[in-house]
Amino acid sequence: MDLASVREYLKNYDGPDMQIMEVCGSHTGAIAKNGIPGLLSPKIHLLSGPGCPVCVTPSSYVDKLIELSMNPKNCIVTFGDLLRVPGSTKRTLSSARGEGARVKMVYSPMDTIDLALKDPETDYIFAAVGFETTTPVYALLVDEVIRRDLRNVKLLTAIKTMPEVIRYLCESGAPIDAFIAPGHVSVVTGTKIYEPIAEEFQIPFGVAGFEGKELLAAIYGIVRSYGKGRVMNFYPSVVREDGNPQARAMIDKYFIVHDCAWRGMGIVPGSGKVLREEYRYLDAGSIGLDEDHKANPACSCDRVLMGKIRPYECPLFGKICNPLNPQGACMVSTEGSCFSYYSNHRTDG
Repeated sequence: MDLASVREYLKNYDGPDMQIMEVCGSHTGAIAKNGIPGLLSPKIHLLSGPGCPVCVTPSSYVDKLIELSMNPKNCIVTFGDLLRVPGSTKRTLSSARGEGARVKMVYSPMDTIDLALKDPETDYIFAAVGFETTTPVYALLVDEVIRRDLRNVKLLTAIKTMPEVIRYLCESGAPIDAFIAPGHVSVVTGTKIYEPIAEEFQIPFGVAGFEGKELLAAIYGIVRSYGKGRVMNFYPSVVREDGNPQARAMIDKYFIVHDCAWRGMGIVPGSGKVLREEYRYLDAGSIGLDEDHKANPACSCDRVLMGKIRPYECPLFGKICNPLNPQGACMVSTEGSCFSYYSNHRTDG
């Protein structure tokens, strides 16, 4: 079907109300930037999901990073998005740096190697957060650390996996009729990994790219498949049924499945990765960081991440909570649903 026919169908759709969750934070941003909510029937509702890495990282992990950063022997190495995520208090890595903590922002985990080689007296601790997309790079970092026999590089991990949290959402009663499956994650996992969930809950999955026409095609396929347990690939140029076996083998070489805490959701069984026992000497204290206390109790990030409310339904949204003064993790990252909704003035429902 051509794009004009797809747009006409979606605009005039008059079937059952559908709640479709885009799991990926990049999809949330692309949906807003392409004005897709305005192209849909009032009976098609898009929800943001737990697909922003820093948004789902529990406060105890941030607290641990801050604790480690205040030790003069350590330097925390991190991506920029994590700098402003609040822990159990309003403290962030950025504010800790203002108190004398050593924190270094990088664009690649492999930059940690150069830092460690130039300064062997400092322990460089990389903040390894993310999903299946970035985990192979963390495995490569571990591989290089071992190859070079570096003694001053460690990881603090908060690595999460998508299928388990999607199942958790389905089992917890989140109001979801279908999923736009994450494009980047699916490059590694493949599409088959969603099939058991689709069949068990009889809901469609559409793996989508990030262009407007790709997202519309995925939404069209999903809406046409209402009530059917099927997985459709609308991103075949980069996503295969079996994903990337080499990347998964690299992950499995250094990491094992572990129960994992998600911000606002608690422990999701089998939804994380930690270093294997034989490589645990490279871990900076990742296991057991399960507590999650809000710096602001009125923040609704947990309900936003589970699709129970939209960002603008949070009482803090756009008032005391904005990108310059974030009260929760979802307003910090450019992949965060609250940031995206705020920046694009999105109020669809």
